[in-house]
Amino acid sequence: GRRVIDYGCGSGILAVAALRLGAASALGVDHDPQALQASANNAARNDVAERLELCAPQGLIDGRRADILLANILACPLIDLAPRLAGLLDPGGSIVLSGILATQANAVADSYAPFCHMQPPVGRDEWVLLQGRRR
Repeated sequence: GRRVIDYGCGSGILAVAALRLGAASALGVDHDPQALQASANNAARNDVAERLELCAPQGLIDGRRADILLANILACPLIDLAPRLAGLLDPGGSIVLSGILATQANAVADSYAPFCHMQPPVGRDEWVLLQGRRR
């Protein structure tokens, strides 16, 4: 029943998975029109298209918020986008960040610390996932 944002949605896999697992709605955001089309196609194939909205970053409506924000993109964009991504979350909302090399985890976590209570990284091989809650 949660509202989810998949920022940098690519193929839409995270948004589609969230919807299949019971999210009320999902918003996929990507600057690449081909990624938005792939996300729409994948949502249709998985019978969740009616609950998935797609837009480019500049199409985000001010004040739009979610319960959960997912972003599987590289560390540098995650760092640059920290204020924006944290601002898309309701207070107490969850943020889940991946696509981060273990050597970059501290820099990414530090960039979100002013906005979110971050948990220690969870690693697999050379990759980590960071999770936190919006203050």
